Amino acid sequence: MTPPRKASHWRLWQRQLRYLYVKLLRLQSTPHALARGLAVGSFAGMFPFFGLQTAIALVLAIPLRGNKIVAAGATWISNPFTYVPIYWFNYRLGLLLLQREGIPFSELDWQSAELLKYGGDAAIALLLGSLVAGVVVGLGAYIFGVRSFTWLSLRKQKSRIPRR
Repeated sequence: MTPPRKASHWRLWQRQLRYLYVKLLRLQSTPHALARGLAVGSFAGMFPFFGLQTAIALVLAIPLRGNKIVAAGATWISNPFTYVPIYWFNYRLGLLLLQREGIPFSELDWQSAELLKYGGDAAIALLLGSLVAGVVVGLGAYIFGVRSFTWLSLRKQKSRIPRR
């Protein structure tokens, strides 16, 4: 007797994406509430507060009446694969907005108190860049979300219409 064939990685990904798609179709919320959840989750995901991004998204989703499940999931816009590019971009954006130069790593004395000064400057630049990038990404996510969730809602309604 031969052992059963293992599903390819692509098949596993397809199953997972299909499962996510079905879960999205089954969410009982308006397209705007889903889009607000996507927006606040994307906004919170742009900040370098590891472990707190989901909490921030949930706290923001409550007064904005966004879908909390979508908000929590959208924070995964930042994940171990995207941390470095996102936070590097946010840091550079913060430097640009503050009209400052970057930290001169080659000239930095890693044993001195100037390290603390540069650390504070870097944190301010990163947080400012994260705020601005978060607003832009959040607005883009809201627009994308309204269109996508409206399309999904219409598709769901069409599938319910009995065919003759």
